[in-house]
Amino acid sequence: SIWDTFTQRRPGMIKEGGNGNVAVDSYHQYKEDIKILKNMGLDAYRFSISWSRVLPGGNLNAGVNKEGINYYNNLIDELLANGIEPYVTLFHWDVPQALEDKYGGFLSSQIVDDFREYVELCFWEFGDRVKHWITLNEPWSSSVGGYVNGTFAPGRGASSSEQENDHPAPALLSRCSPWQSQSISSNGNPGTEPYVVTHNQLLAHAAAVELYKTNFQKSQNGKIGITLVSQWMEPLDGNSKADVEAAKRALDFMLGW
Repeated sequence: SIWDTFTQRRPGMIKEGGNGNVAVDSYHQYKEDIKILKNMGLDAYRFSISWSRVLPGGNLNAGVNKEGINYYNNLIDELLANGIEPYVTLFHWDVPQALEDKYGGFLSSQIVDDFREYVELCFWEFGDRVKHWITLNEPWSSSVGGYVNGTFAPGRGASSSEQENDHPAPALLSRCSPWQSQSISSNGNPGTEPYVVTHNQLLAHAAAVELYKTNFQKSQNGKIGITLVSQWMEPLDGNSKADVEAAKRALDFMLGW
């Protein structure tokens, strides 16, 4: 996925040059992880399906990775056997690199059809047991991190010099963590790309929800939604119309993203 490419090409973005090749190795140790969850008394577990793990080329024409399908089947079955309900996120920022190379990932509306194809595969394969689906994780985070400041994959955004010129207090940049100062890429347009990406993410979300509600929900009896992230904004002066409107506008630009 684009996160594999991002962390391997720019190892300074993760502490000690880490990446997701092995990480905590839950791929091999999921049974031990589930035992820990059960011992903690937890009854639900949220995890993400990696799009490129089940469809390495991003769509069905490029082939299905049966090993990936088997892994998620085993994980879901083990969770349920231990009384733990799976909450499954379908997209957690990891666009298949093949689609990023082909048309720019979420910069192109072409991704909506490929995403629909991917989630349909997931509904067919796992929907008999998964009753809680999340289409996207925090579209605001991936749009801003990936296309404004370059801290997330694919690492696009303003150049360092551009950001310094636009920053209200450039001296503060010297206090940033090392990964923050090296994260900004000269590729992309932070004035337009985050809006394009978010627009296409929301189209993909809508396509997935419509597909599930039309073709799967009645027989599988599940629910589907989205995960959003936001700070909460309050007006500095609740009696000031300008402050109230500013707080609403700030919420629109984060919670409403």
